[in-house]
Amino acid sequence: MQAKPEHDLLAPDDAGAPVSARIRERLRAAGQRFHANDNIADFIWPGELDQLIDEVQAKMQGVLESMVIDTASDHNTTDTARRMAKMYLREVFRGRYTPQPAVSEFPNAERLNELMIVGPITVRSACSHHLCPVIGKLWVGLLPNQNTNVIGLSKFARLAEWVMNRPQIQEEAVVQLADLIQQKTQPDGLALVMQATHYCVAWRGVRDIDSKMINSVMRGVFLKNEALRREFLSLIPQRY
Repeated sequence: MQAKPEHDLLAPDDAGAPVSARIRERLRAAGQRFHANDNIADFIWPGELDQLIDEVQAKMQGVLESMVIDTASDHNTTDTARRMAKMYLREVFRGRYTPQPAVSEFPNAERLNELMIVGPITVRSACSHHLCPVIGKLWVGLLPNQNTNVIGLSKFARLAEWVMNRPQIQEEAVVQLADLIQQKTQPDGLALVMQATHYCVAWRGVRDIDSKMINSVMRGVFLKNEALRREFLSLIPQRY
């Protein structure tokens, strides 16, 4: 996590502002976007995530009170606001508030140049429309070259978790993950396929539990070589 600079971006008069206001001001001063699926870890100083949890807890308590839930006498909801704040900031949306996980990269010493597939990787995310869970599986296909960086199999899962643990839509999430893997590995070809259940459809609205969304990203030789693309897709299980 980035260390706090000698001079914060807020004026002294704003020192008592809520921590969320201080973080937003840093982001705006830097011209940095802070959409739901953006990572803002570089703008959170040490200790501020705990302060942010306290602030979110207070706001969540207000939401529960506005829903006419008696948290004072209902033992099941007494600590719900705190649990929700910790869940969102430290678990389900932690990809917004924590730095990118360390990923060791190694040269392709053996000059591997055959199709490699990683998956299925379990994906847990949430839609940015209703903050409902999005849960599914992801496959990654790589065609390396002699200059490709090699990363461990578990690192694909770590990168996927970091990107997916944010509120977002599936189409954008897969592109964002593809950009990150492309940057880390520099392969001749990259392919991602994700299939997931969206609980904003299964839990509300039409309440169709069987409905799933599948989307893909194909880059490099996977776009140009139909046989390679067909090989990759054929090796992915059609049911899971």
